Amino acid sequence: MASPRSLYLVSRPLYTEDSLAEKHEKVCRDRKTLWQHVLQYFKWDTKRAKKAGLSLLPIIGWMRIYQIRNWLLGDIVSGVSTGLVAVMQGLAFAMLASLPPEYGLYTAFFPMLTYFFLGTSRHISVGAFPVLSLMVSAVVTTMVPEKGDAVDIPGFDGKDKEQKRVLVASSMTFLVGMYQLGMGLLQVGFVVRYLSDTLVSGFTTAAAVHILVSQLKFILGLEVTSFNGVLAIIYTLEEIFVKIGDTNLCDLVTSLLIIGMVFVYKEVNDMYKDKLPVPIPIEVIMTVIACGVSYGLDFEKRYQITVVGEMKRGYEAPIAPDIDVMKASAMEAFPVAIVGFAVAYSVAKVYSVKHDYTIDGNQELIAFGVSNMFGASFKSFAVSTALSRTAIQESSGGKTQIAGLVAAMMAMLVTLALGFLLAPLPKSVLGALVVVNLKGMLMQVSILPSLWRKDKLDLVVWVVTCLASILLGLDLGLGVGLGVELLTVVFRTQFPRCSVLANLTGTDLYRDRKDYMCITAQKGVVIFKIPSPIFFANVDFFREKLNDAVGFNPLKVLRKRNKAERKMKDNSKWASRHEGDVVATWPDMHADEPEQPMQIDWKGNLPSNVSVPRVDLHSLILDFSAVTFLDIAGITGLKTVVKEFIRLRVDVYIVSCDECILEKLHRCAFFDDDVTRSIFYPSLHDATLSVLESQKGAHPQGSVLAVSRL
Repeated sequence: MASPRSLYLVSRPLYTEDSLAEKHEKVCRDRKTLWQHVLQYFKWDTKRAKKAGLSLLPIIGWMRIYQIRNWLLGDIVSGVSTGLVAVMQGLAFAMLASLPPEYGLYTAFFPMLTYFFLGTSRHISVGAFPVLSLMVSAVVTTMVPEKGDAVDIPGFDGKDKEQKRVLVASSMTFLVGMYQLGMGLLQVGFVVRYLSDTLVSGFTTAAAVHILVSQLKFILGLEVTSFNGVLAIIYTLEEIFVKIGDTNLCDLVTSLLIIGMVFVYKEVNDMYKDKLPVPIPIEVIMTVIACGVSYGLDFEKRYQITVVGEMKRGYEAPIAPDIDVMKASAMEAFPVAIVGFAVAYSVAKVYSVKHDYTIDGNQELIAFGVSNMFGASFKSFAVSTALSRTAIQESSGGKTQIAGLVAAMMAMLVTLALGFLLAPLPKSVLGALVVVNLKGMLMQVSILPSLWRKDKLDLVVWVVTCLASILLGLDLGLGVGLGVELLTVVFRTQFPRCSVLANLTGTDLYRDRKDYMCITAQKGVVIFKIPSPIFFANVDFFREKLNDAVGFNPLKVLRKRNKAERKMKDNSKWASRHEGDVVATWPDMHADEPEQPMQIDWKGNLPSNVSVPRVDLHSLILDFSAVTFLDIAGITGLKTVVKEFIRLRVDVYIVSCDECILEKLHRCAFFDDDVTRSIFYPSLHDATLSVLESQKGAHPQGSVLAVSRL
């Protein structure tokens, strides 16, 4: 049984915008000038200085509320668990960036030190991210290829290939940090909003495909040339298929075992994760087992597999970025900065909502910018966050970034003391760990059927971004995807779904007349709604849809009437026979007074040789409730439309127009003797009742709208 609905009754005069302004006086607001905004921005006091300090050092905020007894143990346990995974992923993602494995350990340590003080998220795990690693690799292998000479840069003099690659990666990462820091200081964190979830999903899926292909050479134990640019993935697959006969079976079997066992464990872990107090670091366990088996059976000499080998112990002195490398990688570094921040901010936002605290996008840009610049000085590469590491850090009891700091200490411990234990680790194991962690990104393809049902334009964005990123490369693919996404916005605003409204019987509500059965559409009245701004790109579309709604083109009707007038002026016999049909006859052509325009009843009897479309429309109501702005072209086009209908003796009403738009219409000289402010009404129902009043007697008694008429 349906619950009874509450009723409300309103008794008020019928308003136009003018009468509403007379009845209800508006508050005169003093709007600040641009200069006043500038002065306020640079005005400092104690309160603002304190707020700025807390904003730039978020650690002050959460350290003041830190609960040592309740949080410290969880942060330590979480940090140890996350640190073990971060070490393994650091080694693997360093190989993905075409760098020696130990630089992945640097990346797991140095950036976290600065993010600990500057970051606003308490849960994300800062470090290497596979997509960024691959984007860094594209620049590294372009400037320092596997075969052939490196590009001619003075900073490369006296360095071997490994040192050159490290210099390229660190210099590019420093530039990435500069981009992020600059955007943060300029308060443009909103730029990430242009990367929709659909675009990021398509892009990361394509990146997962690139990562999968890049790891095949380690899994198969092949030497494959690194290709970059357009169709690089095709060339890589071609070379792999050509050399497939040289596959190292030991590498392949080891990789498949690792992938199978880790995959099965992760599936079981997802099923019983609520019953596990702490996630088991399966990657670390498999790495330890692989190291032991490889050392005991001497995989390197017996089966000729490639191992990690001896890593440098300790940290090297900081280095300055190379200006020439930064100039050469300026275009490629910008998408790395945007993607790295977008991924980190998206993950941070999820956990901030879950744990009820706020994050600041601009401060996150500053934090990651400084972290990348600081880390690059110590030879680390671009960082973001990884969903898998962050999930471990949060689910294992982490409450604050103290867990991240503990994880960084774990990476430091391996670098300073335990790195030699990883020397016999096969690189195919690291490749397998990278591949098995791609499941989440690759499975994003499963959202395509849902996108098809929900929004086909979003589906186009996903598919185009993914395919372009796969075939053209990640940097160009991201640009193409962003361009297509912006085109969809243009398409939605340039071609909105316009509608003709009608009254829902017995109410003051109006809906699309195609969607309801019990509606009342008044004869001779058209209520037209455009749900978008009116601007230069869609003003012609607005006119076309309006013409379709009223059933005729007012400009063409006016031209035919003008042509008919000229014919009728010469037909004096017709004019004398139908004097009753002519509202005002033409004056004597030889009189001294100036000629006045003819006033003709176009619905009456016209000469047989005159054909003019019949216009039964007497009132046109334009619903502007969804019009957010008009530019100069939109205002000019709207005024032209209104004047055309007025010349056809059609009353035009504009309803629910925003105050800001009304003010702009005044500034742009929209109103004149023909187009007055009196055509504007505060609501659609006010305008409709006004039409009924003006057409009284032309509608049947007991009209549905009469229930609200005063």
